[in-house]
Amino acid sequence: MTQSNQSLELKDLEDKLDQLIEQYTHVKNENSSLKTKQDSLVREKAKLLEKTTLARTRVEAMITRLKAMENGS
Repeated sequence: MTQSNQSLELKDLEDKLDQLIEQYTHVKNENSSLKTKQDSLVREKAKLLEKTTLARTRVEAMITRLKAMENGS
């Protein structure tokens, strides 16, 4: 193998390594962004579940009062 061929192969390997590093950085940043978004969605879901539970409790209380008023009449 000539020195020219070795230089070309080395340059090709360097280019491939640069591409891999670029892809790794992109995927790492995307993963970090997705984790942040997931954390935000988990918090939002917890808040919505809490609001749903509160609304259900209020509606059940209103139904109970209405039934009591109906039975009292």
